[in-house]
Amino acid sequence: MPTPDRTSLIEIVEAGRDLIESGGASRLTMQAVAERVGVRPPSLYKRVRDRDELLALVAQATVDDLGRRLAASDGSLAGLARTYRSFARERPEGFRLMFTVEGAAESLQQVSEPVLLLGREMAGEDVALEAARLIVAWATGFIDMELAGSFRLGGDVDRAFEFGLERLDLALRG
Repeated sequence: MPTPDRTSLIEIVEAGRDLIESGGASRLTMQAVAERVGVRPPSLYKRVRDRDELLALVAQATVDDLGRRLAASDGSLAGLARTYRSFARERPEGFRLMFTVEGAAESLQQVSEPVLLLGREMAGEDVALEAARLIVAWATGFIDMELAGSFRLGGDVDRAFEFGLERLDLALRG
């Protein structure tokens, strides 16, 4: 009689996501994940080939989570940007990971539809892709700087984010 599974791939990936958030990608080890899900490290290899695959699975789960959240937003510039920023603040290490793990960056294309739709709505079909790229580049740059603690001149960072949204909206609808 086969032994019952003591953990699932979903549990393993969620444990990986939690570990990354508590200490960065270097914290993600097979040993740490095994301890978190209550199995011995060799048991993980029944579900995951190695750490690189686990890292890719964690990044993909993070992209999928972001995609669900963006799809659930109201689709406006402010709604999408605030959802994106909120996600990054909640899962800063996962946010960074999405852009660095091979395969995850390509998966981001899967979640681009709400932003492309917004680009079409705001700037027109002919420049929808360019508008979407501008929105994502501005939001990602702002959020990366915010997460890194790079806004050191004082002032209200939330106000600066809203100011940027207002100006971006005006420019794209121009």
